[in-house]
Amino acid sequence: MHLFYDPSLSSKQEIHTLSEEESKHACRVLRLKEGNEILLLNGTGIEFTAKIKDANPKKCLVEIVSQMEVAAPSYSIHIAIAPTKNNDRLEWFLEKATEIGITEITLLLCSNNERKQIKEERFEKILISAMKQSKRLFLPKLNTLVSFKEFIEKNPKGLIAHCYDAKKQTIETGFSLVNCPVLIGPEGDFTEQEVNLALKNGYKTITLGENRLRTETAGLYACMQAKLLVDKQKI
Repeated sequence: MHLFYDPSLSSKQEIHTLSEEESKHACRVLRLKEGNEILLLNGTGIEFTAKIKDANPKKCLVEIVSQMEVAAPSYSIHIAIAPTKNNDRLEWFLEKATEIGITEITLLLCSNNERKQIKEERFEKILISAMKQSKRLFLPKLNTLVSFKEFIEKNPKGLIAHCYDAKKQTIETGFSLVNCPVLIGPEGDFTEQEVNLALKNGYKTITLGENRLRTETAGLYACMQAKLLVDKQKI
């Protein structure tokens, strides 16, 4: 059954009009007709089964047939990552991390960033597409670009990965299921001043293995390790 997304959907609705973009996709691209059933997601834990009442490519009207709601995750997988110079690499990370189960993403503005501007709307679309593809019911929260210092001040305590010589622990020994963002630096790494600032604010240094990883690979590795720990707690 085809999946569509609309954040304005609520559990109290019986009739809903799809956005113009989703209406066009349903009626022109997929050629769906009156009577066809579709699935709708609102990104906050509810999956709706709906039947098309009016296949208008600009204002597709649907009737809610049933709905299923799941509780919000009790854990948090929050990766704060510096945007890569090549936008495609960051988009790849956003897509794969969403499929794995990331709950929150913050884009960091660090001293060594080669990219200091982002296309937030484009990134949001990638998250939505990945959520639909992986049949997740919750859309990861995407925080806009924020300075490293401001992020540290607002989010004391967490984990930071860097390439400097230091005593490091694994994610398994340092990760907490809530309030534990993992910081991933830019291609040129964090500066020593940034690392020291994080450590002074309660962050712990972690290793991501023996190999030096690209920024987006490091972010995905951290996400996967955190998700494995989350799943282990559920057993």
